[in-house]
Amino acid sequence: MELIAPNPDEQLKSLLRDLFNNTKQKFKNVHIDVQTKLKLLREQLQKNTLNGFLVPRADEHQGEYVSLKAQRLAWITGFTGSAGLAIILDKKAALIVDGRYILQAKDQVDQTLFTIIELSAQKTFHQQAEEWIKNNMHAGQKLGLDPWLHTYNSVTWWQSLSKKYNFDLKLCTKNLVDQVWDDQPAEPITPIWPHASTYAGQESKEKCEKIAIQLKEQHIKASIIADPTSIAWILNVRGGDIPHTPVVLSFAIIYDDATVQWFVDKRKFTSKLYAHLGTNITIEKPEKLKEVLEKLGFNKSTVHIDEVYGAYWFYDILQKTGTKIILSQDFCALPKACKNPIEIQGMKNAHIRDGAALVKFLAWLQKEIKNSLSKKELVLTEMDCAEKLFQFRKENDLFCGLSFDTISGAGSNSAVVHYRVTKETNQTLNYKELYLVDSGGQYFDGTTDVTRTIAIGNPTQEMKDRFTRVLKGHVAVACAKFPIGTTGQHLDSLARYWLWQIGLDYNHGTGHGVGAYLSVHEGPQRIHKSSSLFPLLPGMVVSNEPGYYKENAYGIRIENLVTVIPIEEAGFEIPMLGFKTLTYAPYDCNLIDTSILSRFEIDWINQYHQEVYAILSPLVDQETEEWLKEATKPLK
Repeated sequence: MELIAPNPDEQLKSLLRDLFNNTKQKFKNVHIDVQTKLKLLREQLQKNTLNGFLVPRADEHQGEYVSLKAQRLAWITGFTGSAGLAIILDKKAALIVDGRYILQAKDQVDQTLFTIIELSAQKTFHQQAEEWIKNNMHAGQKLGLDPWLHTYNSVTWWQSLSKKYNFDLKLCTKNLVDQVWDDQPAEPITPIWPHASTYAGQESKEKCEKIAIQLKEQHIKASIIADPTSIAWILNVRGGDIPHTPVVLSFAIIYDDATVQWFVDKRKFTSKLYAHLGTNITIEKPEKLKEVLEKLGFNKSTVHIDEVYGAYWFYDILQKTGTKIILSQDFCALPKACKNPIEIQGMKNAHIRDGAALVKFLAWLQKEIKNSLSKKELVLTEMDCAEKLFQFRKENDLFCGLSFDTISGAGSNSAVVHYRVTKETNQTLNYKELYLVDSGGQYFDGTTDVTRTIAIGNPTQEMKDRFTRVLKGHVAVACAKFPIGTTGQHLDSLARYWLWQIGLDYNHGTGHGVGAYLSVHEGPQRIHKSSSLFPLLPGMVVSNEPGYYKENAYGIRIENLVTVIPIEEAGFEIPMLGFKTLTYAPYDCNLIDTSILSRFEIDWINQYHQEVYAILSPLVDQETEEWLKEATKPLK
């Protein structure tokens, strides 16, 4: 509303709301089924003399979180997960997803229309895609893709595959899904606001100057910034173009003299923003991007493209000019990941406020369960719980919204790793089941992400055993000490060890990076089975979230955020690092089997619970404080 009318009176607000609701109602019933969508897309294949088209879960920025306009994969398949690829041929179609989403994909996607392919530890994405292509694409056929939705590495891999199996790969100037998606949402236009240096800890100009030094050292004239979180970080701005991730969908070019061209829709600007931006920032229309790139190329300037978030489109434009192109990591990625002391303090403060909201919710939940026992009926639903937790978070200072859609899963739904409750799937919490809640908040000073698994009534011995094994892995990661140069891959097995001992595992990473009032999923830091080129460094924030999922029965996940810190202890002969836990929330002691915990693990949990109580008890009401005191009683 601020963009349309900066200071509207109540009458104008009412008129604008009515206009919005009336417009929304016109499109409410626009719906065609997936089979019809595929038919329309296949008609486009014929018009464009193609035999197939790739539909990735991606936007022009290659991000995990995308705007409604970019939800092409969800529209054409029905699958709403945050990672996947559809290969749609004129007669067949496949959807490739990783292990986090296999149950969700099977539930959401019509398997008479799509073959669902799960990535596994044995076969990579490329191996799975190649196997399907080998069996279904024929020599001489043509496969199309949108160069805006694929990176250089992705396109070159598909090009090599096309040569291997003798089919043609075509770069499409228009996205075929867009051609048939009649009610496709428009590009988001939301306000951009300054991110104060009191939270950022560093002025934008200083960040630009540091990046410019690196460009000069590597003899690079300009670097294309394609990741919206990097643009938000380097310019100290935030926006609302993507739900739950405060970024502006735009592109930027930073030069070796520390100047920046920002290609952004000026309709998103507010008066405060002009005063905030430095004199080294030039605002350009998005349509001018191609012209600027061609000029750089024809001047034979060395140009850097982010190999992770930069679309192949950039490479395609520049290579035609014959200029030198360097593909490597975004120059903003590491300084953004390694939070400065002010950002770390902000993250700590945000987690304390967020912890208070979470324990209020947990106390409320236990009270509701207890009251229901007398009535012999539990009527709480997954949606009820998600909404109540949101209301508690809304009470916090500096709260800006959720950091992702809350995962509120009861019973068998808790076994779906990235479950999203809907009106159709909304379950009641039942006795002798587990309830998993994975949630987070965005605050001006930080981003949170926390998961707790709660026993509704008395858990089975199997549930307690699995929970405790997950907890043992969680504690092992939290206590890890490691030398400089260690990657997350080196630590991942610590989290899985106790599950492995009885032949169990979980099909997701142990930890992802988290931004400071930015994306809840941030790279390059992570804790994962697969290899990583980037070591864990001081100031990085990662999640610590092992789990276990028994299909159609229950799911367990325990998640805290931790920050990497230097550790100095007597006797250390080399520099060492470790983790400091940022999250404050008790573990459900009803699910802990102390007989399989070591004395060290019991002491660590007790000390953590002591901290949780000491820090959060002054921030909550008396009833919650009494519950928290009981929930953090020492284990024996």
